[in-house]
Amino acid sequence: MSHRLERLREQLFVNGEAGFDASLISQKENRRYLSGFTGSAGFLLISEKSAILATDFRYIEQAKSQAPDYKTLQTEGDPSRWLPELISSLKVKRVGVEANDLSIATYRRLVAATGPKSEIVPTEGIVESLRAEKDDGEREFILKAVEISDDAFEEFTSLLRPGMTEKEAAWQIERLLREKGSEGVPFDAIVASGPNSALPHHHPTDRAMLTGEPVVIDMGARVAGYSSDLSRTICLGNEDKKFGKIYDLVLGAQLTAIATIEAGMNGEQADGLARTVIEQGGYGENFGHGLGHGIGLAAHEAPHLGRGSEDVLAEGMVFTIEPGIYINGWGGVRIEDVVILEQGRVKVLSRARKIN
Repeated sequence: MSHRLERLREQLFVNGEAGFDASLISQKENRRYLSGFTGSAGFLLISEKSAILATDFRYIEQAKSQAPDYKTLQTEGDPSRWLPELISSLKVKRVGVEANDLSIATYRRLVAATGPKSEIVPTEGIVESLRAEKDDGEREFILKAVEISDDAFEEFTSLLRPGMTEKEAAWQIERLLREKGSEGVPFDAIVASGPNSALPHHHPTDRAMLTGEPVVIDMGARVAGYSSDLSRTICLGNEDKKFGKIYDLVLGAQLTAIATIEAGMNGEQADGLARTVIEQGGYGENFGHGLGHGIGLAAHEAPHLGRGSEDVLAEGMVFTIEPGIYINGWGGVRIEDVVILEQGRVKVLSRARKIN
């Protein structure tokens, strides 16, 4: 983890662009990324010369074991009770906090507790920008998670049958993922059948799946904290002409994006490559979400591929490509793969069959 800590320090203090002299890390994935600590509660306070992991009695021994690059500090209660004294001891004046994670109430208590001696500065996306480009170890974990979800999907399709409910199918997916080595699941599996498949984030119900209708499946595995994300759409029994038309259009949009996305594009430009295909097919209004998202310690992280995204795609970034079309009253189709940017172009990591 030491090289990650040094990268953060270089960005914050060597380049001098951040405008503060210490950073308080509270977001759990950022905390794990920088320290290796997997406990559910704790803070990192990082200055140019100090690295402190503050946590409570439950995790103090775990913190010492998992984060040897950090000095551990046992704390109790809200950070406003112990952080001001710690800041004073380090002689730092301006402390950046993660605005996307720290609650407004906690921020206000911190400001009141530190008073005029120190300044608490809201920040956004600093560690997340580092996490977007994956190192070799991270790629290995993600690839293993992808392989698990691929294998689980292949076995799941042999179990799927008309009459099985969405809830039953979702349980089979989770069982297979765990049996094949996933450490829990990064998100609840989506099984959306018939009209329910028009809902991109549908929660499985007791609805029984029928022949001749679309079934959207969205699933992921987790290895050493790193996630995969896989979506496939299938039809039980004989598909109708509408399903074939929509499926081919979504697949064409995905394959176009895979073939043409390049390093240096921003998220909106990448999204537009697939969106144009769907718009030309007459279903632009039915593609209501972005083309994809980064994946790693969080199931959704930087970069974002979608309208308005200025995130620049760079070498080593791992993200999804998942166009979809959703038609109320009929259903939907989504096809999603995990990819990585290598030598400036997209390399697909997912290998699960695209069943039409």
